[in-house]
Amino acid sequence: MTRGEIYENMLVAFDTLRAHKVRSALTVIGIVIGVTSVISVASIIEGLNGYIAHRVEEMGSRAYYLSRFPMSAGFGRIPESVRRRKYLDPSDAQYLRESCPSLETVSPFGARPVAGDPTTLQVNEIRYGGQLADNVILRGVEPELGVVIPLFAVAHGRFVTQFDMDRTRDVIVIGDAIANSLFPNVDPIGKVARLNGRNFEVIGVFEKDPGLFGGPGMDQIAAIPFSSFRKHYPEIREFFIAFVVHRDVSVEAGKNEVIEAMRRRRRVPYHGENDFDIFSPDFLSNLWSQLTGALVALTSVISSVGLLVGGIGVMNIMLISVTERTTEIGVRKAIGARRSDIRAQFLIEATTLSLTGGIIGILLGAAVATLVRTLLPYVPATLSPLWIALGVTISVGVGLFFGYYPANRAAALDPIVCLRYE
Repeated sequence: MTRGEIYENMLVAFDTLRAHKVRSALTVIGIVIGVTSVISVASIIEGLNGYIAHRVEEMGSRAYYLSRFPMSAGFGRIPESVRRRKYLDPSDAQYLRESCPSLETVSPFGARPVAGDPTTLQVNEIRYGGQLADNVILRGVEPELGVVIPLFAVAHGRFVTQFDMDRTRDVIVIGDAIANSLFPNVDPIGKVARLNGRNFEVIGVFEKDPGLFGGPGMDQIAAIPFSSFRKHYPEIREFFIAFVVHRDVSVEAGKNEVIEAMRRRRRVPYHGENDFDIFSPDFLSNLWSQLTGALVALTSVISSVGLLVGGIGVMNIMLISVTERTTEIGVRKAIGARRSDIRAQFLIEATTLSLTGGIIGILLGAAVATLVRTLLPYVPATLSPLWIALGVTISVGVGLFFGYYPANRAAALDPIVCLRYE
């Protein structure tokens, strides 16, 4: 079949669509629903995959965190066996520095409030003049934590130094949202604010970070020297240790070295389970993979049903078209059209019908992605050429698959019977 014949058959297909607008619209609506759901969900997931990967990188791609509780402790009731575990001690960090040559950096830090520990869920507030910032997340940090976790990057001023640590200075680095709330019209650096009733000099402001999916981020965090944190909040016993493995050492080898050192340090029996947990920012990727797996499965079911309904509609309208154009088929065969020509004609019409639904679905999916990105800036939905090509391929495949039977039936008609048909 020549290019001209293909073009002519496509024009015939569009004429058929225009002649039966309502019937054609009802036929392609299933394909539109199926392709729209695939494109919109795929664009959202692809955008979020990039966002999660970037977030993991910001939290330290080679960083690990040592904790008494597992990461899942914040998502449910903590078992009694876990709550009875011995607290980590800041001196454990020094022990790891001396015992684990594969570690590049080790830094303990404290938190107030502490997730998973109801005894330390106090509220932090910072005041300056008549301004108030409440629900602040307080961290006690050492200078090395800024190296371990890139999120602790300072936009203005400076981070905590060893000089601050050695002299237990009351200095504080605040998040961007806290700075905007307390110091809307002045430079916060050098100002003295009151953190939970105590005076602290503001020495820095973190880079803007609204948090993961609009949740708490660096914008709501305030950091003070770890020595000041322990001095002012001696009741807090829950500490964490962050460490980074040397780049010339595999992260798994470095992690195993820390596990062995901590088991010795905490005198865990040879066959006993670890009474501590180590996790990395990869837990975000793993959690996200589980969530998107369920979402992809649900979307696949919805889109499959839509495409099946659309495909059946295409087959139905093509069978009706074969019946309505029986005389035309007979005339074409009588003047020399081959069976392959008739089959190709109806396959092209079926494909054109489904491709029209696919293009509409792609446009609607792109509109949904744009709307989501506009209304929810922290959900960066991105429509890639790959998914556009997949949408076109799916719609063309539906047309070919469900259009073959009517096309083959039209090609098999006897021209004599067709010419006598009324």
